[in-house]
Amino acid sequence: MNSSLWQVVANRRMLICVGLGFASGLPLFILVQLVPAWLRLEGVSLTAIGFFTAIQYPYSLKFLWSPVLERYSIPLLGRRRGWMLLTQVLLIISISALGVWQPTEALLSITLVAILVAVFSATQDIVIDAYRRELLKTDEELALGNAVHVQAYRLSGLIPGSLGMILAGVMSWEVIFPIMAVFMLIGLGLTLLIREAEPAPVLPGSLKAAIVEPFREFFGRRGMRSALAVLAFMFFYKLGDNMATVLATPFYIDLGFTTTQIGLIAKNAALWPSIAGGILGGLVIIKIGINRGLWVFGAVQLATIFGYVWLAGSGADPWVLAVVIGAEYLGVGLGTAASVAFIARETAKTAVATQFALFTALAALPRVIASSVSGLIVDSIGWTDFFYLCAVLAIPGMVLLHWVAPFNALQRPSETS
Repeated sequence: MNSSLWQVVANRRMLICVGLGFASGLPLFILVQLVPAWLRLEGVSLTAIGFFTAIQYPYSLKFLWSPVLERYSIPLLGRRRGWMLLTQVLLIISISALGVWQPTEALLSITLVAILVAVFSATQDIVIDAYRRELLKTDEELALGNAVHVQAYRLSGLIPGSLGMILAGVMSWEVIFPIMAVFMLIGLGLTLLIREAEPAPVLPGSLKAAIVEPFREFFGRRGMRSALAVLAFMFFYKLGDNMATVLATPFYIDLGFTTTQIGLIAKNAALWPSIAGGILGGLVIIKIGINRGLWVFGAVQLATIFGYVWLAGSGADPWVLAVVIGAEYLGVGLGTAASVAFIARETAKTAVATQFALFTALAALPRVIASSVSGLIVDSIGWTDFFYLCAVLAIPGMVLLHWVAPFNALQRPSETS
């Protein structure tokens, strides 16, 4: 490793990206991994769990209030750190409160608290994304810092997905959720230690300007027809992949796997291949470009969905579980590397906060929609046909590639960074 690259790797900005990535990912994984497992173990139906997971909609609507965070600041800590601290305190309180009620007696109360967790988490994501963009200065820092952030984000899933599931076998949920909330102190402590990025970004002249300019820039640069195609692609590219994994934990439980097996096998088999896929995907994209990466990795995403069909027919076989999940999440990592690179390429530096919130929210919307209806679909057609349907839903995103990212289109080298 040459000295300049080592300086990038070793500087404190990379450590900040690790801590903030962990704090950003933890609340989401609590909502999408631990809470559905809790509800299923308490006897809640798959249809009800599917509709419950609609509480993730704030992640797809966060661009609606991102201009407020762009225009105004919290006193004392500055525009970014002030909002970070406020949302992190609220997350600790709301996550701790999740286990107070019994799902069979007070599902509505649990849903309302979970919605609050999602709103606070999505708001934290807006400000962390903006802070990270302002913190990282050079192209090398931007590339490495965003990669580090994504991997730390994924690693945070070990807390609810592995530790939380293991604890479920030995203690009550009323204790487990406060334990999960304690891990948010990592982000809160880091927020108090770091400084605002320098130089301070220029505030929009008004709230109206903070709302209008990002959209005007994107549609003006792309043109209406091309812009709509890009937005449609962001929605459809990972639709089938997201739907196949959104009810993964209830699927494993229905096959007969124990919570300990899920915590030790399923969650680790998902985490490490997704991280490896993200790193490998980044390296491959440097060689072949973003457009070709989207085509190749999209095909891998589609193919690995069929592994769940195999698992559905194999029953509670730990080896099949590990192989299927490992392959699926390797595809998830590859596809995410390409889609995040594409989103970054479509974001203008002059409107990064709102555009980034809009694009990432749109990319997350399929997961939310899938969460809302997947339980109902599974109850209607069964797990095997459900996974065949997921494969079919992966096709529109691949078709849209023809217009938004042609395979042989020329790219400047800078576009791959």
